[in-house]
Amino acid sequence: MAYALQQLINGVTLGMIYGLIAVGYTMVYGIIGMINFAHGDVFMIGSFLSLIAITGLSALGVTSVPLTLALTLVFAAAFAAIYGWAIERIAYRPLRGSFRLAPLISAIGMSIALQNFAQVAQGARDKNMPSMIPGGMSIFEQDGFVVQLSWMQIVIFVVTLSLLAIFTWLVTKTSLGRAMRACEQDLKMAALLGIDTNRTISLTFVIGAALAAVAGMMFLLYYGSINFYIGFNAGVKAFTAAVLGGVGSLPGAVIGGLAIGLIEAFWSGYGSVQYKDVAAFSVLIIVLIFMPSGLLGRADVEKV
Repeated sequence: MAYALQQLINGVTLGMIYGLIAVGYTMVYGIIGMINFAHGDVFMIGSFLSLIAITGLSALGVTSVPLTLALTLVFAAAFAAIYGWAIERIAYRPLRGSFRLAPLISAIGMSIALQNFAQVAQGARDKNMPSMIPGGMSIFEQDGFVVQLSWMQIVIFVVTLSLLAIFTWLVTKTSLGRAMRACEQDLKMAALLGIDTNRTISLTFVIGAALAAVAGMMFLLYYGSINFYIGFNAGVKAFTAAVLGGVGSLPGAVIGGLAIGLIEAFWSGYGSVQYKDVAAFSVLIIVLIFMPSGLLGRADVEKV
């Protein structure tokens, strides 16, 4: 019981990171119907931006942990948003009217470019950082096994839930959110009704990149080690989460992220760590066999 509870906490923590990344995938797909395969590398760039910010603030003599984290979050999100905007302008907008495979190939090329950029700029070795938020609390004990909830896990819970609440408000209550939902339903009709579709799509990429950067910051603080390749692994997992929850569904992206995180945690705890990815993808295949649209997705309607 105690061990299962510990794995549940670990799985939810990992799942929230995946969920933040998956939201970016599902936002872009919902509006333009294409998958941004460079999104995972924006998450990686966000991790490196966070490391640069933390290192720079430490060199400047900033010792307050809350101030350091707040400034790092703003710095990483702002610069990652610029990357998201550039990806849309370079890899997607010129090819928006082309055949559907062209933007996909362009996004894969952008992903490779970002990986190599990070490798050249930061080196191929892992970058390690000591824990900024050590410690935690014991919440349960059984047969000598103590269930721990770290302060870092609590920070991840609070930050992720706060960001998702803000993003939900933005989508449902603001003019930008209404424009995003209109573009999702019919891009051409939204343009005819006076919505600046190019601006809306660019802002969608910007917001998704900012969320990915926050996820990158949480990943760095939680694991304390990053490299130029983490974007591929996390990106594939987050894409799997988006598909599992239903591509195009924001709640589905979060639920899918939690599902993937829990599958990984419990499989690692009770099975073989080497096969945790196999377990996650196997569950995805089973779900898609019986529910092709995912858990909360809806079937596409062909417009004629």
